[in-house]
Amino acid sequence: MTKAPDNMTVQPKRIIADAVVRKDASAKDKLLDKAFALAFNGLVYAQIWEDPVVDMEGLAIQPDSRVMSIASGSCNALSYLTANPASVTAVDLNRAHVALGQLKITAIKHLPNYERFQRFFGHADHKENKTVYEQMIAPHLDAESRRYWEKRDIKGRKRISYFTKGIYKRGLLGNFIGLAHLFAKLYKVDLAKLLEAQTLEEQREVFERELAPVFDKKFVRWLTDQPASLFGLGIPPAQYAELAGDERMAEVLRRRLEKLACDFEIKDNYFAWQAFGRGYARDMDAPLPPYLQRRNWEIMRERIERLNVVRANMVHWIGDRDEASMDRFVLLDAQDWMNNDQLDELWGRITRASRPGARVLFRTAAVPTMLPGRLDNAILSKWCYLEEPSADLTARDRSSIYGGVHVYELA
Repeated sequence: MTKAPDNMTVQPKRIIADAVVRKDASAKDKLLDKAFALAFNGLVYAQIWEDPVVDMEGLAIQPDSRVMSIASGSCNALSYLTANPASVTAVDLNRAHVALGQLKITAIKHLPNYERFQRFFGHADHKENKTVYEQMIAPHLDAESRRYWEKRDIKGRKRISYFTKGIYKRGLLGNFIGLAHLFAKLYKVDLAKLLEAQTLEEQREVFERELAPVFDKKFVRWLTDQPASLFGLGIPPAQYAELAGDERMAEVLRRRLEKLACDFEIKDNYFAWQAFGRGYARDMDAPLPPYLQRRNWEIMRERIERLNVVRANMVHWIGDRDEASMDRFVLLDAQDWMNNDQLDELWGRITRASRPGARVLFRTAAVPTMLPGRLDNAILSKWCYLEEPSADLTARDRSSIYGGVHVYELA
């Protein structure tokens, strides 16, 4: 990931392109990279697809911990506050993600009660949310984020209207899931049947009967062989090869979907509700991200000032930190996009900014950690890979779309 230009409001598309387009790629691959950068410029994730409960266990956040995370939908950065860190900074190149994070922060600060907050970000489809935004949130929102939400999209609708019609059906991922539901209907598959299952045995039965056969369809196998077909999952061409490995992509996707559908009870997995129901469940005991849970509402109100969401290049931001000033880093799957020189630059800056005992958590499309053999050993030798905890966290990550969750600790 290259250093972002200082004036990031002038060339937003250029910032993302600089981070995504591989300089040493072939002309064909560069074209794919540029297409992904264009798609990634708007809202990608209305909800982040990494399990924050797993994250918090792996990070072992302490009261004096200073945490940095890539923002994405900001669900995890917000949820980390429940672990009582000293501070959390969510960093992202995507202005839509930053605007979403600022919207959530402002809502927590200024909405009068949990019920309003839950209707706005949990249900996210009430008509009254437009008035709630105008009267209770917008007057307190920063100017840049307010411009984003009040600007009209290609259909002429103000973006804030997404919260009156279902924000989780929007964005690159939301559209991708919607398209998957359309394909399922064409193959006469009812994805909602999984949400009706009462046991893990019933979930597996539905998966084997309804979903698994779809991945044997010739068109599905051909389609998923195209790297551009997974742009909607936020997977750039550079990561596609890592995810596929030596297999056809249809096989990889079938296994990941099987884990999502079969390894965790539906009643406990809000990722499954997003995938198969295109939103959160509506009952009182519905599974939700920690920041959205009723029991954490007062905690979020008390600690929200500890969270800051900024638009910046992650590597640049880390490089600007004081030496030995940070404790925890959450890199999501960003390293799958990087070459060896970029990994060296990133980890060199992380090492400099880390206090003793600091931890780094990240995910990979493939199963193993990619650092051995790629990261300069002079840097890697300063870090201890927590192999058994990483394997355990991978198995328990309810989002199920990554091959591995990895934790390193500064030796």
